[in-house]
Amino acid sequence: MSQMIAAARFVGADAGGRRAAAIYSLIESAKLNSLNPLHYLADVLARLADHPVRRIAVLLPWNWQPLAAARAGPLAQRLP
Repeated sequence: MSQMIAAARFVGADAGGRRAAAIYSLIESAKLNSLNPLHYLADVLARLADHPVRRIAVLLPWNWQPLAAARAGPLAQRLP
């Protein structure tokens, strides 16, 4: 956590710091839910543009499921 706070000082602006904090929160939440953060974020970012706003909660780390096991391939990988 202290690394995140130290990194936030170098973001350059308050808005950038808030964005960085949101990304850090998603990464740490993915880890807490035994997800690989890289695979989780790659899948969510790929789906975000076409995803209905009213169903955004299904993309949160504790609700996230890959689209389909066959399509997701390594995206379904969970951390050991």
